[in-house]
Amino acid sequence: MSAHASQVATAIRAAKQERAGALVGYLPVGFPDLDTSVEAAIAMARNGVDVLELGLPYSDPVMDGAVIQEATQTALAQGFRVSDVFEAVRRVREAVDVPVLVMTYWNPVLQYGVERFATQLVEAGGAGLITPDITPEAAPEWIETSDRLGLDRVFLAAPSSSDARLRLVVEQSRGFVYTVSTMGITGERAQLDAAARALTARLREQGVDLACVGIGLSTAQQVADALGYADGAIVGTAFVRALRDGGVERLAEVVRDIAAGAQRSGDAVAEGPSL
Repeated sequence: MSAHASQVATAIRAAKQERAGALVGYLPVGFPDLDTSVEAAIAMARNGVDVLELGLPYSDPVMDGAVIQEATQTALAQGFRVSDVFEAVRRVREAVDVPVLVMTYWNPVLQYGVERFATQLVEAGGAGLITPDITPEAAPEWIETSDRLGLDRVFLAAPSSSDARLRLVVEQSRGFVYTVSTMGITGERAQLDAAARALTARLREQGVDLACVGIGLSTAQQVADALGYADGAIVGTAFVRALRDGGVERLAEVVRDIAAGAQRSGDAVAEGPSL
């Protein structure tokens, strides 16, 4: 583990002091176009998201549900390039003081070059990577590079993971552990899987510092439920759909609505968005 302080962990802890926990918001870069995706990410930060997760569109998105796949395919059709991610991160960070993680499958990072990708992410002001399809054992180059450059690295824990695997994920993650609520693809579910609660408890037994639950959260109530046992709640599909259907203005409304779920029960909602 590196001695570097984690921007993301700092933001999650601050959110836990002020409210029930952190809201992590996902959007793909380049949807519906690069400028709008940057504007949308800034709007999310200004309306209640504590940590931004910007997706790198990829041609083979094995984990993504229909709404996110459609958005990433639109971005790719618009001519998305990997370098657009660094431009987006830079522009968002110039506008708002919210940490930005890049969610990416591993192949684009390998093709771009791990060192080159990581260096450009640091230069853009990015906090680190969420890597859904690579395990700590398969990531020695990324672990070494991120330690040296002070980047957060978020690995996924799934309900099917053994205790030994969970311990490894806890030891090698920095920022938080992405706690997968179901074994399916992303998307909204009426009932959040009870597996997420059980998995979070198992991660606590393995010494996890911060666990954020993702996949299947789409309402303020689901966020509130998740923050009853986890440190953060990750929302993606509901935000992508809002941007698709109503632009940045509608997205900002939906973020405010869902962010209300991060208030402690009985708390008065603070006046205006917390910046």
